[in-house]
Amino acid sequence: MPIITISRQMGSGGIPIAHKVAETLGYTLIDGEAIIEVADSYGLSPDAVEQADEKPPHFVDKLDHKQVLDLHMIELIILEYALKGNVIIYGRGGQDLLKDINSKLRVRIIAPFEERVERWAEREWLDPDHARYLVRKSDQQRAGFIKYYFDRDWDNPLDYDLIINTGSLTEEIAVKLICDAINDSNLADCKAECKKMLSDLILRKKLEIAIIADGTIDSYLLEISVEEGVATLGGQLHSRDEKKKSLKLANELEGIKSVSDKIRIVEYRNNPSEH
Repeated sequence: MPIITISRQMGSGGIPIAHKVAETLGYTLIDGEAIIEVADSYGLSPDAVEQADEKPPHFVDKLDHKQVLDLHMIELIILEYALKGNVIIYGRGGQDLLKDINSKLRVRIIAPFEERVERWAEREWLDPDHARYLVRKSDQQRAGFIKYYFDRDWDNPLDYDLIINTGSLTEEIAVKLICDAINDSNLADCKAECKKMLSDLILRKKLEIAIIADGTIDSYLLEISVEEGVATLGGQLHSRDEKKKSLKLANELEGIKSVSDKIRIVEYRNNPSEH
């Protein structure tokens, strides 16, 4: 069956809806708790997950490098879960990670701002003003995360297949709408094709992680793609040494069949010996 991705606003009731959909369909829910449960096997601590999960950058080089690396590890966890099939990816840019996978249902759960504030205040036993601050901050943080890492407007309705306003509709109706929607013929299952694409996405993510973890490669403008196990490295790097290291990492990665080199060298840094 199609993968379900759920984007939600804080206080919209997304998590109970996601749990009930997962229970009804027999899906695995990939949320923060599920990620933390397996984080240790990926070399991530719960604190590292918390610091990187759905957070925009700090704009402090050392902190951002670690956050980007941890974020890529979180994305690898999500992709490897997705490969198993029958999953709900809750937040975390799931639909953007799987943008080339056609067999997915992109759900957005919303509610009026003041209603979300009231719900959050009741749930967490908070002063309404404090709840209002937290809900507004969450909206800004999640929108910033999606915009920075995926260059997408979090609120654009055209980026979703199904938008549910829980200010108007009950939780039960929301669950039914999602469960019914995955049977639409436009979301026809494509198991073999999707598994190949997901396998390539996983290899790409592992290569991105290896290059970032190296710590000496400025890979911001490096472009990586993997198709049927063939990795293509394009875009630009700033030295032949960075290029050599990147290609070496690609050739050494288990699962990569061959590597195509399309990297341009743009040496923009000044040479100290020239001064």
